Amino acid sequence: MKWKLTGRYLLSILLIVALVVFLNITILFGLLVNDRTGLDDVESNSGETFTRNFSTYLSLEDGEPIVSEAGREALRQSGAFVRFLDETGRVVSEVDAPSGLPDAYSPIELIQIYKYMDDDLRLYFIGEYESYSYLIGVPEASERRILFMLDEQAVLSYITKAFLWILVVDLLVAALIGVLFSSRLTRPVYRLTERIQQLKQRDFSTAEPKQSGIYRPVFHDLNAVSQTLKTYERQRAELDDRRKEWMSNVSHDLKTPLASIQGYAELLDDDSLDDTERRQYVHVIERQAKYMKELLDDFNLTMRLQHGDFPLTLEETNLEPFVRELVIDVLNDSRFGERHIEFVATQAATVSLDRHFMKRALLNFLYNALLHNDESVQVTVHIEGDIVTIGDDGHGIAESELPYIFERYYRGTNTDDARGSGLGMAISRDIIEAHGGKVEVDSAQGHGTSIRITFMP
Repeated sequence: MKWKLTGRYLLSILLIVALVVFLNITILFGLLVNDRTGLDDVESNSGETFTRNFSTYLSLEDGEPIVSEAGREALRQSGAFVRFLDETGRVVSEVDAPSGLPDAYSPIELIQIYKYMDDDLRLYFIGEYESYSYLIGVPEASERRILFMLDEQAVLSYITKAFLWILVVDLLVAALIGVLFSSRLTRPVYRLTERIQQLKQRDFSTAEPKQSGIYRPVFHDLNAVSQTLKTYERQRAELDDRRKEWMSNVSHDLKTPLASIQGYAELLDDDSLDDTERRQYVHVIERQAKYMKELLDDFNLTMRLQHGDFPLTLEETNLEPFVRELVIDVLNDSRFGERHIEFVATQAATVSLDRHFMKRALLNFLYNALLHNDESVQVTVHIEGDIVTIGDDGHGIAESELPYIFERYYRGTNTDDARGSGLGMAISRDIIEAHGGKVEVDSAQGHGTSIRITFMP
């Protein structure tokens, strides 16, 4: 994978370089072949053009060439002079020519000064008019004449070789730079793919690479994802363990009442039983069946809450009479008839709630405060506005257990009553949140527990 990424990156660089070289050469040839405007401008002002057009200023008088006034003015503006030669190369007339020039020119001398200038570095141009030739000299010419011979095949071969060498050199340089940069750029990418494969294999370990460069935020996010997945994995394992424990406990709890029901049902078949004993056995069977039903109801309710299948029948309810009635019902229970619950209400609000399910939720909190503490413990129910607080000064909850008290299937270590499903607190929390409220717990071991329920008015 690592070399595959490096190879792709390197190939892309080489292709880009090859394309750039090809385009540069194409543009260069295109400019040379098609765009002649600039060269035409240069040529229009050149000495060769001036010389070819100079014949327009000439005329013959008595068989000898004469320069017009316009021609003389053009010579002065160009800083040039003109000399006329007959067929033998002898100078027959001249205009503005400096002294010291020869009176005649041989063909070799004409070729020599045309190609290479004269001894005073004057540039010459040659023209023809009628039977005469004329030399136009420019002493201080800004132009230079460069003569060279071209072999088309050699030039084409040279251009081809130059193109190939440029392409090869550019590709080699690009390959070297590409290897250096690709190794730095693809190494973190390769590491990223490794990390993703680790996550796929449920390896949630975190590590910070030594050279992450521009990928540092990506590695940071991957580490955050790893931590989150690790937390989810741990929570899932803990939930599975608690579910297994709950299933084991519920199975045990169901076996006990089932055994009682089966045993007392067999005893009822005895004809020697009197009516009093028979009624006692029937009450035992009824009580055990009711307990089994409560366990199954808890299981069914928590599944509905967990999957959002929980329709509410809301009623506008004042919290003070509603909670007061709950407290009275608890105190009327034979198990808590001797207990004391302090009830205080201050400007109780009216909220929308499902009375049946909210009663179930608040009763769970009250029963926990009474069941898991000694009879001497003081339980207080306080209402202020839309907030209901249920507190006690009992054993409290260990700090290590606080994060789990609302988890399904969890039973605290201070729970002495084995006849429970471990779903009560989770059910209460889910019912209150389904109403748009929230539950907060404040507890310390040895200092009691306070449960704060906030409703949405």
